Amino acid sequence: MDFFSKVLKGMLMGAGAIAPGVSGGALAVIFGYYDKITFFIANLSYKFKENVKFFIPIGIGGVLGVLLFSRIIEFLFKNFEIEIRYAFVGLMLGTIPSVIKEANKRGYKRKYLIPFFVTFFFSLILLYLEKSAVTINNLNNPSVINFIIYGLIIGFGTIIPGISASIILMYIGSYELVISAISNMQIMFMFYLGIGFGLSILLFAKLISALFKKHYGFTYYAILGLVLGSLISIFPGFQLSLGYILNIIILLSCYVLTYSLSKLAA
Repeated sequence: MDFFSKVLKGMLMGAGAIAPGVSGGALAVIFGYYDKITFFIANLSYKFKENVKFFIPIGIGGVLGVLLFSRIIEFLFKNFEIEIRYAFVGLMLGTIPSVIKEANKRGYKRKYLIPFFVTFFFSLILLYLEKSAVTINNLNNPSVINFIIYGLIIGFGTIIPGISASIILMYIGSYELVISAISNMQIMFMFYLGIGFGLSILLFAKLISALFKKHYGFTYYAILGLVLGSLISIFPGFQLSLGYILNIIILLSCYVLTYSLSKLAA
């Protein structure tokens, strides 16, 4: 039973890694795996066999989540973009209480608000630059280097709780391209994405592990600022109509779903 539970949670984390506004890292925190994952990556030689055995079902679930959800998300964005954006806002709002709780686990200090506002306003600047970034980077024939960079971004969003790699890919106009490559099983593109992903995980794991160890509160509040900024970036707006009332119901339902998951994991 524990094996299938880990596979299911891994699937949700994998889906979160590619869903706009949702963070695979934040879901790892919610499910209680984040510290174990970062410690394992940062200290590969420590209890290697034991850790591999522990993470195999999570890894299987993660791969399944990416492959299955990529096709679903491609379909949803083509046919229900507004509705799915409301759903993602709700999903992300539901994770915020758990991120705040985790951020305050070792105490709260007012100076933690400094990195929070820095990263929040940084995300707003990215939002302001979004249109020009999309125009510049929406390439019809992306190179190998482009896909390695996209993989680096996905890895970065996976290793840091609250960071949505998909939002960053949206900023640079490459999200639909990456989702299409995964959902259509374009092996070469997926190979280069995997190279970038692996490099990112290895490069950032020790850094993130050290930051959480030495500057826990500062690091988490910086993450929280990015989370809130990402919510603004994907919110599609609001109109007084019957259709948008349905969207609000979708948002609230998704909020309750992820909030309830975080309460169960607490």
